[in-house]
Amino acid sequence: MVMQRVVLDSETDWDGWRRATRALVLAGIDPANVHWSIGHSSHALQEGKGTFNVPKSLIEIASLAIQAREPERFGVLYGLVWRANHGDRPTEQSNDPDLRLACRLAHAVRAEAHRMRTHLRFMQIEDSTGERALGWYAPAHYVLEANAQLIARRFPKHAFSIVTPERSAHWDGARLLFGAGLRNPESDDTLSAWWDAHHAAVLDDAHEGCSIPEAEDLDEVPHSPETPSADPVVLPLSADRDNLDAAREASTCRRCALFEPATQTVFGEGPAGAQVMFVGEQPGDQEDVIGRPVVGAAGQMLDRAMEEAGIDRRTVYITNAVKHFKFTPRGRRRIHQSPDAEEIAICRFWLDVERVQLRPKLLVLLGGSGARAVLGRQVTISRERGRPFTAPDGQTVFVTVHPSYLLRIPDASAKAREYRAFVRDLTIVRELMDSL
Repeated sequence: MVMQRVVLDSETDWDGWRRATRALVLAGIDPANVHWSIGHSSHALQEGKGTFNVPKSLIEIASLAIQAREPERFGVLYGLVWRANHGDRPTEQSNDPDLRLACRLAHAVRAEAHRMRTHLRFMQIEDSTGERALGWYAPAHYVLEANAQLIARRFPKHAFSIVTPERSAHWDGARLLFGAGLRNPESDDTLSAWWDAHHAAVLDDAHEGCSIPEAEDLDEVPHSPETPSADPVVLPLSADRDNLDAAREASTCRRCALFEPATQTVFGEGPAGAQVMFVGEQPGDQEDVIGRPVVGAAGQMLDRAMEEAGIDRRTVYITNAVKHFKFTPRGRRRIHQSPDAEEIAICRFWLDVERVQLRPKLLVLLGGSGARAVLGRQVTISRERGRPFTAPDGQTVFVTVHPSYLLRIPDASAKAREYRAFVRDLTIVRELMDSL
C-alpha cells in the first residue's frame, strides 16, 4: 500500500493531528502506512465517513504526550487511537508498550510544564510597546504554548514575553501571540540587548493560534511577571548526565513493594555541580503525579522560605529518602503514610548514587526520614536542628524540619513562629553556601 504522508504545521499542532487522525482512521489507513512530519502542506486529507470514538483517558494522555520532544509520538498516539477504534482497548492494558511510552511522555510533559512555571524568572523592561516582563527558559519539551495560556489567565493585566530557543510567547493583556525564539543567551544582558534590537520585528511577525490545551493548573506559586526577579533570569544550568542515567534506571526500580501502587519513581533534580543537596522524606500525591520532588503544598512552603532566605532553588539539588509514594487509599483520595526504617534503608541505594554522582559539600536534611536516611539512625530534630555538623562518613550536614511539619500546625501564631524559625535555618544554609 502507498505510504500516506501527513504534514503538521508545528511540533504542537494538536488540532492538525486530531483532524488527520480522524481522517486516517475512517479511511482505514493502517498505522504502519502513515508517515508524520512537520512543515507546510497544501494537501488536506479528505474527511472520512463513519463513527469515531476515542476514550477520554486516551485523549488526555495524547494531549500531553504530543508536547513531548519525541519524534515518534505522532505515530505512537495514532496507533493507540487506531487500535481503540478497531475493538482493542489499549488503555486497559497496563503492560502495552505503546501505552507505556505514551504515559511516560505525558508524565514527562506534565513535570516539565510544572518545572518551567516554577523556574521561570522575569525582568521588568520598557520597550516601544510599553512596560513588559521578559523571561527566558529552555524547556525539555514543547510546553511553551500550554504554559503561556495558563500564565496569561493568571496574570491578565501584566504584559509579558517568554522566550525559548524555538519560539516565544507574547501577552499584551488582550491577545496571546507566538513568534521567533532565541537560542541560549549567555546572560540577562544578552537577552535584554536582543530584545531591544529585535522586539519590534518579533512582535510584528508573531501570530495567533494555539490548539494545545492550557497546562494543568496545580497548587503552586509560580514567579509572577508583575514583580522583578531577585535572581538571574538566564541561568544556564544543566543536570549531571550520569545522574540522569541513574534516574532512568530508577524509573523501573522494584527494590521494595512501594513501586507497585505508585504512579512513577520520583528521582531527585538539580544542576550538575550543585554544592548543596536537600533530602526530604518521600513523594506526596502531587509529586507522584507530576514526577518532581518536593513540589506539592510542602514544596510551595519550601520555595517560599528559600526565596526569603536568599536561596535560588534552581542552584541546589533536591531529592527524597524514598523515591516512591507510600499511601493508603481512602475513596478517591490517597492518604500519605511515612516510610518505615526498612523502606528507607532499601531506598538508600539511590540516595547514595545521587551523593556519589553529585558530591555535594553540604546536605540539608529535612525532617526525620531524610535525617535517618543519611545518618543511619533515628534523629530528634529539635535537638540537632539549626547547626552544621560532620556526619560519621565525613559529610557536612544540617538538620531542620520538613516543611510539611509547618502545614500540620493548627494554630496560626504558632505556625508563623515556626515558619520564621524555618527561614532562619535556611538563612544559615545560605550563609554556608556562600562560604563553600
